Amino acid sequence: MTGGILLIIIAALLLFGPNKLPELGRAVGRTFREFKEATRDIVEDEPEAKKAEAPVAAAAVQPEKADPRRLPE
Repeated sequence: MTGGILLIIIAALLLFGPNKLPELGRAVGRTFREFKEATRDIVEDEPEAKKAEAPVAAAAVQPEKADPRRLPE
């Protein structure tokens, strides 16, 4: 386990160099933070969307009122 992490760190240093590595880490951190915020927003909005759909569904179930402009059948 530790050997694998060490190998990844060495490969990252060789690929990106010591100067670019902190910048790369910040970019990855920002990406994860934005992903978590977006996920949290989606989870929080879900119950509100279900509440908003409920009155629409209830209105669709109610019988339609007779249109006064139509002739009775």
